[in-house]
Amino acid sequence: MAIEAPILITFIGYLALMMGIGYWAYRKTDTVDDYILGGRKMGPAVTALSVGASDMSGWLLLGLPGAVYLGGLGEAWIGFGLVFGAWLNWLFVAKRLRIYTQAADNALTLPDFFEKRFEDKQGFLKLVSAITILVFFTFYTSSGMVGGAILFEQIFGLDYTIALLIGSVIIVAYTFVGGFFAVSWTDFFQGCLMLLALLIVPIAIFSKPDTQVALETLDPKMLSFLHSNMTTIGLVSLLAWGLGYFGQPHILSRFMAIGSPDDIPLSRRIAMSWMLVALIGALATGIAGTIYFADAPLANSETVFIHLAQVAFNPWIGGILIAAILSAIMSTIDSQLLVCSSVITEDFYRKWLRPDAKDKELMLVGRFGVLAIAVIAIVIALDPDSKVLELVSYAWAGFGAAFGPVVLMSLFWQGYSRNGAIATILVGAITVVVWKQLSGGIFDLYEILPGFLFATIVGVVVSKISPPAESIKTQFANFKASL
Repeated sequence: MAIEAPILITFIGYLALMMGIGYWAYRKTDTVDDYILGGRKMGPAVTALSVGASDMSGWLLLGLPGAVYLGGLGEAWIGFGLVFGAWLNWLFVAKRLRIYTQAADNALTLPDFFEKRFEDKQGFLKLVSAITILVFFTFYTSSGMVGGAILFEQIFGLDYTIALLIGSVIIVAYTFVGGFFAVSWTDFFQGCLMLLALLIVPIAIFSKPDTQVALETLDPKMLSFLHSNMTTIGLVSLLAWGLGYFGQPHILSRFMAIGSPDDIPLSRRIAMSWMLVALIGALATGIAGTIYFADAPLANSETVFIHLAQVAFNPWIGGILIAAILSAIMSTIDSQLLVCSSVITEDFYRKWLRPDAKDKELMLVGRFGVLAIAVIAIVIALDPDSKVLELVSYAWAGFGAAFGPVVLMSLFWQGYSRNGAIATILVGAITVVVWKQLSGGIFDLYEILPGFLFATIVGVVVSKISPPAESIKTQFANFKASL
């Protein structure tokens, strides 16, 4: 398959811009604090779009439109659950986490915050948290690698494995160099491009007279939010995705990095507006694909946005829109790799191996940690039958169940203890892994819901049996007084 020159030129220009931002960020990154959290200097707009772009990823342009293309608007319930969960996360978690992590001796990562919040001198809580993050983020990163491979495979006609390697090298490169500044600022531009693409593509398709006629003959089930195939378990499972927000380290790190807690309301409004418009665009894209490709079904449903962008626009515009997919993929993988890098640097290397390590040494360790996690994720993604949505759902559930209850109870309950937190993480993670292997009946319920519930119950029970020390209660009281 010949590569169209306009698409190739557009891609090269886009990648040059991203690498330029990475180099600029490299020049501004002097300390490990800068590399991990950008020195807590992010503005409200950059924070908002960075949260949105790193959250939605290739799922927004590949996974969700593909699901709607096959199943209709009944798949929109995932979006409803996500919007509600994201809004609650901004409303109840963002400000408290920003204030508490800085008050807790400037904690730079979630495991670091847990250790200081519960005065865990043995470091076992930090170790359990760090291992959980690395395990589930490896799968999450792998989902992005699959998305990148699908993109390069479809656009340039490459073999899947070669496409995977090329896409992965590109994505890892600027994360390796620039750290949090690079990730946040590229996320900002990527978020703008993703929104533009999700508005333009469905509008272009639906404006065609043939599409308007075909819409009238579309199976009504495709346009129904509650069709006959929808079960109660299925509906609850889709809505349960919203629970995941409370435990996603790559999203929570944005809250920790915003310049001032006072900027959070404005940032929340920007983020939620972006999210609502983007989700509507993704749903419309899926329906547009169902209509446009009714007579020639796609072999891979997750390529519906790619094909629509190619048929609706000339190669120059199509190339820019397809670059939006790369934007979505890059914006999430870079965030995930950066969190993994932070965990390796702060929660393993400095905690257990080199407590007195200097900033330059720590940044070097962090950058090579990015490479290590990326290599493992690529190995997992080598299966060409991998689905973006399936990999994302597994990792999303793991984080939501393992960390969501811990974050909420850490920020709102004075009686939450170290042992309760450890039990919460272990029960949440194990429940997700075990539940995922089972099928049929109640086990068809999305694993995040039982994982979240069981983890919360166990955390409360263990904290009642083994309550926190008075010094921990005093620390929490001081934090609450500072709100």
